[in-house]
Amino acid sequence: MPDRTPPLGVEELHALVAAGDIDTVVLAFPDMQGRLQGKRFAARFFLDEVLGHGTEGCNYLLAVDADMNTVDGYAMSSWDRGYGDFAMHADMDTLRRLPWNEGTAFVVADLAWQDGSPVIAAPRQILRRQLERLAEHGWTARAGTELEFIVFRDTYEQAWDSGYRALTPANQYNIDYSVLGTGRVEPLLRRIRNEMTGAGLTVESAKGECNPGQHEIVFRYDEALVTCDQHAVYKTGAKEIAAQEGMSLTFMAKYNEREGNSCHVHLSLTDADGDGVMAGEGEGGMSEVMRHFLAGQLVALREFSLLYAPHINSYKRFQPGSFAPTAVAWGHDNRTCALRVVGHGRSLRFENRLPGGDVNPYLAVAGMVAAGLHGVEQRLELPEPCRGNAYTAGYEHVPTTLREAAELWENSTLAKAAFGDEVVAHYRNMARVELDAYDAAVTDWELRRSFERM
Repeated sequence: MPDRTPPLGVEELHALVAAGDIDTVVLAFPDMQGRLQGKRFAARFFLDEVLGHGTEGCNYLLAVDADMNTVDGYAMSSWDRGYGDFAMHADMDTLRRLPWNEGTAFVVADLAWQDGSPVIAAPRQILRRQLERLAEHGWTARAGTELEFIVFRDTYEQAWDSGYRALTPANQYNIDYSVLGTGRVEPLLRRIRNEMTGAGLTVESAKGECNPGQHEIVFRYDEALVTCDQHAVYKTGAKEIAAQEGMSLTFMAKYNEREGNSCHVHLSLTDADGDGVMAGEGEGGMSEVMRHFLAGQLVALREFSLLYAPHINSYKRFQPGSFAPTAVAWGHDNRTCALRVVGHGRSLRFENRLPGGDVNPYLAVAGMVAAGLHGVEQRLELPEPCRGNAYTAGYEHVPTTLREAAELWENSTLAKAAFGDEVVAHYRNMARVELDAYDAAVTDWELRRSFERM
């Protein structure tokens, strides 16, 4: 079981600041897209003032679009409400060094309103609430996220200036599992692996993937909230390290017409003694709890797809024969299914294959926990597994567009029961904002087809 000692203790931080080894502390929280938003503090000021009292941030940070534009439709934050502040309180269990930023420490913030009540639509709070529900059953969720990304030889500035077209991938062909292919980018991959280790993450491996320039670095599973915090640190840090190396990388779900960037999410449960509760004497070595929990995933999958695939681009991954799922199905070690059961005994778990690299891990894991609890509490029966090709087996299809997923989410009694009306409305509005922006945009595809020929 992973060591639960924080990567950096408060007393150690005091000593490092006194010695001049740490001069900056970043305090940040995950926003709706899972991006880290916050402030950089002088380390001494953080220790003297922010550590004990917190700081403030404009509440529009949970009510803007991906371009940070203020938009309407959010109950918590608007021009009519004056765009006030919420409080940011450091969760010191997340304190760690950021080796890729000299003299810098980092800590995740939880959000609260000025009266001390939590901001319930904040992604970290949404996950906390589902984990609390799980704890009522005596269980703890353990999770792992597997992020894929595509590396380019171009800088982020060059990519921007070129309109993200004609970029040079770090590899020119399929390098799935190729040691030669990863060796071509090893200086970057090595920095990411080693410096994530320095930030308190436990690296397992790095491997090449199918799309030119595509790679994956995997970290050890951990308690669900810890994994999601580490996911956010890794995603930001990998981009910063790539920029320092004069390169760029993207986690977007579908960069081109080839293989997309996935983020498969693995989940298991342990009891108060740390023992797994998913293994048992049933078929495939599964316990009754796991069968109910997995059945809940299937029942909720379409209605919760907004949590797993939150953007327009997310749904471009779901193509037959692409290793991205299209079928609401489960199977034993079957990569054609949306839900894949893997491992045995203590390591028995299931994998949700819907999320792409653009997923907000806090929302995805919250959705998986809520779906599983629905299955357990309603004692749902698990159907037979798919033993063949789920793409062609006639199963119900996952949503094919953000519009479909948003409508399913908005009308879901299960979502409202698990998350509450405020959370459902908040993330339905997030989808509406993205859909409105996309519907108003004129794309390169339209220009190519219409400029001369229409």
